[in-house]
This record gives sequence, structure tokens and C-alpha cells, in this order.
Amino acid sequence: MNNTRVVVTGAARDFGRTLAIRFAELGAEVYLSARGLEAARATRDEIVALGHDKVHAFSCDLTDPASIREFAEQVGALTDRVDILLNNGAMWLEGFDLAAATDEDILATVTSGGAGTVLMVKHFLPLLRASERPDIVNMVSLAASRRSDSCSGNPAFYAAKGAQANFSEILSQRLRPEGVRVISLYPPDFKNVDPLGPEWETTDRGAGAPLTAQSLLDCVLFAVSQPRDCFIRSFDFEPTSDAAKE
Repeated sequence: MNNTRVVVTGAARDFGRTLAIRFAELGAEVYLSARGLEAARATRDEIVALGHDKVHAFSCDLTDPASIREFAEQVGALTDRVDILLNNGAMWLEGFDLAAATDEDILATVTSGGAGTVLMVKHFLPLLRASERPDIVNMVSLAASRRSDSCSGNPAFYAAKGAQANFSEILSQRLRPEGVRVISLYPPDFKNVDPLGPEWETTDRGAGAPLTAQSLLDCVLFAVSQPRDCFIRSFDFEPTSDAAKE
């Protein structure tokens, strides 16, 4: 990943933080964002403390078009290209009962996961087109699959991920002639351990264990490291078994 420039959304916590840290450790220059600037800076500071100084922190609210535009403009002021756009950020909304969710939470959930991804691609596409190895990676969800009964998300979360999935499918077709790859991952609930903690090396990754962040990361790295004739459209995962959940 040396000399590779990577944008990561939702990088303050969970898998977004994992992506930012691991790509930086592999030598990439990372442009990370979170809804709150201080949260983004906290991840940046962790990376700098590891000895990697090619990292930049920004605020970006995926429910706010102006915030997304500003994020792209700020990144564009620092670099003439982006090689990998990792659309990881999206609002999670818990619960089976649609009526129990507030209108505001429903709107924010659908906007961040659906429109937020669309606008991120729109505003970063000029920087991606300037790259010799442009990849867009979308962290979707099993919730966008017809085999999605294992997801505990609110129906609004399903709607957001369905929008993101359909956008990814058509984008993959339409950008392929330009050499821009669009890669989507459809994981079930997975185990996300601290990439800087001891459990990162000891987590069970056997056949009976739940999917891990380590394996998701390996899939992302595998896809973006392929020669340019290899267009991997998606990674579909089996739902976590009831035995693994226990």
C-alpha cells in the first residue's frame, strides 16, 4: 500500500477505525473522517503514535450534502488523486419495530447509508479518475440480501442498505469501462475486535466461529490488490450460525 491514498469514512470506531489503522500500517496515506472532528482526530492520533504520519483527519456528516462536499474539497486540496474510497460510514438503527423509531432517526439512517454513499462517490469521483488504480469499496450488509433474516436492524436500516446495494450494482457496470472498480461486501453481524489489542491475533477464525473483522479486512485487501483485469464485484457471506452466536 505504499504510495496509495485511501479515504475511509466512519473511521472513529469499529470497522472504520480498523480499516484506517491497518491501511496506514501497510504504508497507505489515509484520509479519515468521522461525524465529529475530535473523534476523527483520536483515530489519527492513534495511527501517528504507531509511527505513521501520513494520516489526515476530517469531519464529515453523511446526512449533510454540504459536509460531504467540504470533505472532498479538503482532501482535494491535499492530494491530486484518491486510489481507494472506503465507504464504511453509515448510521445503525436497532430494533424490529418501525413504529418505535423516531422520524428523525429513520431519515438519518436512510440518508447516511443511501444518499451518503451516493454523494461520497459523486464528489470523490474526480480524484478517483485521476488515479491509475481507482477502487471504490462499499461496506454494505447482509441486510441488503434476501437472506437477511439474521440482521437485528430496524427496517429503515434495511432500506438504507438496499439503496446502497442497488447503487453499487449499477455503478460497477457503468464505471468499469473507465477502469474504476466497485467492490461491495455483504457481511452479517461480525466480531470486531480492537486492531491494536492482543485479541486481534488470538481471535478464533475457525469454521464454527462468527465472521471476524480480520477476515473482512483480508477480503478488502485481496480485492484492491488484484491486477486491473480482475473486477470483483462483491463478497457475499453466509449468515452467522446460531451455534456461533452462542
